[in-house]
Amino acid sequence: MNLPPPVEATTIGVGDVFDLRIVGEDKLPSTFTVAPDGTVDFPYVKRLKVSGLEPQEVAELVRAKLMEGQILTDPSVSVSIKEYNSKRVEVLGEVQKPGSLPLQPGMTLLRAISMAGGFNSIADKDRVTIRRKSQGKTVFATVSVEDIIDNKIPDVPLQAGDSIHIAQRVF
Repeated sequence: MNLPPPVEATTIGVGDVFDLRIVGEDKLPSTFTVAPDGTVDFPYVKRLKVSGLEPQEVAELVRAKLMEGQILTDPSVSVSIKEYNSKRVEVLGEVQKPGSLPLQPGMTLLRAISMAGGFNSIADKDRVTIRRKSQGKTVFATVSVEDIIDNKIPDVPLQAGDSIHIAQRVF
């Protein structure tokens, strides 16, 4: 298969959902969704711009603001991503629910097809095309999902922006 390896995009964007926990502050809300302007309203520290930041950078920013405002002296802050809604993959063609899916960390071709409801009755499982942008060019590869299921080839890791097309079987 001639696809370049996926580029891990972990920066936070609009619509992403993440957990932010401050050790010892269990009564605070912990799940946040990034607003359309790229900000999140946190307890104590108010509105902060988080889009474009890595999860650990958000944790460091909130920690710094908590200390700056003398709210906590040495807080331990952790951030974990629940949904990358800003990063998506397209699943088109012969699946039950074609469309756009949020990329999940570690998402593979089989997972994306399963999230799209699986193949429909006229899908050609041996002709699944993946398109990926890499260094300004669009690269594509056609794989057999039957071969992945039979462990003949590895499942394909996906990256944000990938497009998957499932062809129609020839009768």
